[in-house]
Amino acid sequence: MHLYGDIPRLPSLGILLLFSLYLGLYTALFGSFVTVLGFRYSRNQVLCAVPFLWVAVELARARITGFPWDLLGYTQIDNLFLTRLAPWTGVMGLSFVVAAGNALWLLRPEPGMKRISGNDLVRQRYPPSRRFVGVAMAALVAAVATIVTMDGAHSVAERAPEAATLLQENLRVGSEASTETESKQQMLASFSQLSRHPTYSITDEEHQLYGTQRGQPSRIIIWPEAPTDFVDTDPMLRSTIGKLAIETKASVIVNDITLAGYEDGQPRLYNSASFFRSNGSYAGRYDKMHLVPFGEYVPYKPLFFFTGNLLDGLLFVPGVHRSVFMAGAREYGVFICYESIFGDELRHFPTEGAQVLVNISDDGWYGDTSAPWEHLDMVRMRAIENHRWLLRATNTGVTAAIDPQGRVIRTIPRHIRASVEVPFGFYSDITFYSRHGDWFAWFCVLAISMLLLLGEWPARPDNSMGR
Repeated sequence: MHLYGDIPRLPSLGILLLFSLYLGLYTALFGSFVTVLGFRYSRNQVLCAVPFLWVAVELARARITGFPWDLLGYTQIDNLFLTRLAPWTGVMGLSFVVAAGNALWLLRPEPGMKRISGNDLVRQRYPPSRRFVGVAMAALVAAVATIVTMDGAHSVAERAPEAATLLQENLRVGSEASTETESKQQMLASFSQLSRHPTYSITDEEHQLYGTQRGQPSRIIIWPEAPTDFVDTDPMLRSTIGKLAIETKASVIVNDITLAGYEDGQPRLYNSASFFRSNGSYAGRYDKMHLVPFGEYVPYKPLFFFTGNLLDGLLFVPGVHRSVFMAGAREYGVFICYESIFGDELRHFPTEGAQVLVNISDDGWYGDTSAPWEHLDMVRMRAIENHRWLLRATNTGVTAAIDPQGRVIRTIPRHIRASVEVPFGFYSDITFYSRHGDWFAWFCVLAISMLLLLGEWPARPDNSMGR
């Protein structure tokens, strides 16, 4: 906020601390409910409830605060075995498994059980309530094992007979953008040249592995979200992109700003992705629906009046319609930057017909922190949840092609202006998660609610978490 938004250091620090404390309330909420459960159930029973509670709190983060960044399940993005859960439960199903693995590790014999050899336990008495918990956990383990193995080990290359060109513009962001010397015309000429002649082409090994043909032209060209002054209705922009589409015989996606009238003397602006068909015609636009707080709008503006400089007077309004674009007989679902962390929203693209997902993003605001890589991992999870190829073009990186198993199959270095040709494919199947969304997280909310309602109060002396 200080580097890119021109906010003084002290207010920037204050915003950071307030935001961190606000999100920290969810950890406090989790700990508070563990304590409440500890008064009503035994230690082992509470530990069995912990993964349900953790997922319920993650759902609250996604729905109340609207900031489900780095949920616990993303830690398993490279685990090809566990990620087989994601098309069924979404990322929160993986969060449940990780939380359960850590909680169940702490289980220990309760009163009425004695150790006879090694880790073998024999019950002298085992009330029905505890027996039910054991049966339930065994059923859960069996269900997880069944789901992750029903399709076998998915390690082979996904079919990818098509080619796309992803552009990485590498424009400075925020206050740094004021040092840019390129004119709009120069940027359009540079980006068009890179679109016609990719810096990095598909290798012979990739042609053989994914089934693309040598010399095959790109079916689609994707420009990233970036701090340009491109406006949707600008004749120069439309002429340049239309000409590029005709010459390359490819559809083109470009980020721009849409002016949709004025309200109270202020322009109504949308952060948009415009889609051009291969014949050069304008197919329409998608307006970003989930805006970034303090990046594209100011929530509770009277309270945060001092953040005005951060947006530099550029306030967006959210879109109201999720657009799926058709090129030929194929359909594309496009989403912009921060929207990628909302799995329950993006799942609607496949159900509305999208056969491939496209993410345009500007991660330049993150600098050289870990955030661009964290963002990439969350985008990868969207590919897994919906079983779709995902094409990601970013301003400063990480630009990548991601297969339906969440594997990054092609990328280019960050902080360079370049373009890359990547293989991809089309899928039309609808996963259970795409169709039903965060059903598993809501089930966890129901389970915790039932435990809180049905538990004994006050607890018996031998029913304490402290034992």
